[in-house]
Amino acid sequence: MQFIDLAAQQRRIRDKIESNISAILDHGQYIMGPEVSLLEERLADYVGSTHALACASGTDALLLALMAFEVGPGDAIFTSPFTFIATAEVISLLGATPVFVDIDPDTFNMDPVRLEYAIQAVKKNDATIHPLPATNSTSRHNSPAFKPKGVITVDLFGLLADYERIEGVCRKHELLVIEDAAQSFGAELNGNKACSFGDVACTSFFPAKPLGGYGDGGMCFTNDQRLIHVMDSIRSHGKGNHRYDHVRLGLNGRLDTLQAGVLLAKFDIFPDEIERRQQVANRYTELLQAFSDIQLPIIPQGSKSAWAQYSILAKNGEHRLNLQNNLKEAGIPTAIYYPKPLHLQTAFSSLGYQKGDFPFSEQSAERIFSLPMHPYLNEADQENIANTLIWPMRTQSSARMLSID
Repeated sequence: MQFIDLAAQQRRIRDKIESNISAILDHGQYIMGPEVSLLEERLADYVGSTHALACASGTDALLLALMAFEVGPGDAIFTSPFTFIATAEVISLLGATPVFVDIDPDTFNMDPVRLEYAIQAVKKNDATIHPLPATNSTSRHNSPAFKPKGVITVDLFGLLADYERIEGVCRKHELLVIEDAAQSFGAELNGNKACSFGDVACTSFFPAKPLGGYGDGGMCFTNDQRLIHVMDSIRSHGKGNHRYDHVRLGLNGRLDTLQAGVLLAKFDIFPDEIERRQQVANRYTELLQAFSDIQLPIIPQGSKSAWAQYSILAKNGEHRLNLQNNLKEAGIPTAIYYPKPLHLQTAFSSLGYQKGDFPFSEQSAERIFSLPMHPYLNEADQENIANTLIWPMRTQSSARMLSID
């Protein structure tokens, strides 16, 4: 059994992929060929955004957005500690400071209430309000006064963050909002598509994502004409009016034309795949909802997840290990996203965060694991997965009942 079955998807669209690649080989425009512009147009239209800018990876998309806003030393960018490192990595790469904000334990996304506390703590330089980062020269309770600059939300596992409340907090404090939609392309919130929130939205085309290529890739979305012009410049080494006129420092952050060709073929079936993901997720929930030993994903009213992952919570780390081992013995793969929150990662040790600073992120990291999830997961395989999970729990429950009797 495959955790993500890309081969089944490829069989469905192999002819179209080969046709698109053949056309690119014929015209030979491997960098910024016409397929890149076409992909930008089609995805902007799908999202409902005025502009889209393809780039080399989801990480580069975040970096482009931060660079366009001139984020740098002295700036504080608020984000989640329960995500992949790229979200906070780009902040530190520019010399700014990540200020972590704990998650809502039901959605795994940033808690808007804790975001307000974190902003107040930074403004008042008061770590008693909310945990703050330290520097090499100061203790965390005498942190330097960073300037709040913006927020990078994370739509974890395909579920959109609470943008109504988060954007309200950010408007109050005049902070920019960058939507990290690496896992949520295709999701919706109150009828609005992922990548339509914030000042800039960024997604990833890593192969395992809901819309993934056959290599790295990413895209930025915005309604701001000036911003898209700046990001376009940064994407190509800070170009000005021609390729050897450089008006700013930039990146080599372009999307390969071959990847655009693959993504165009995949996008033709993407809306159907999103609906198939809903069916797979609903089937999991129906099969597993009666068992209280595990916590299933919670989808708030008005939300439609892209179901990048179907992640469940065990009772604790030992329980998770037992469940994963049972599945492994049955030939069923699982994955843990993410086993260690960012504030406890070695790469961010200089920030001085401690275990216990973000308890919901830490508890989730200890308990969470993900089941196979893709649009082509069939009912029989899901029943096998559910039975493998449920049988030990049912056996243990029966044993408890016998001991009581």
